[in-house]
Amino acid sequence: MAAVAFGGAALAGCITVKAPDKPIEINLNINVKQEVVVSLKKDADDFIANNPELFPK
Repeated sequence: MAAVAFGGAALAGCITVKAPDKPIEINLNINVKQEVVVSLKKDADDFIANNPELFPK
């Protein structure tokens, strides 16, 4: 039992936590792409609605 307790105490001193040298970057390009797609879809819908002779049903 003493050996197990000593081994656990020895490992506890080896753990270190260090902050990274560079800041963490989070890339959020997904939102920009979604806005562009929504904008293009609205423009296409408006174009079709304003030019029904070009797109017969």
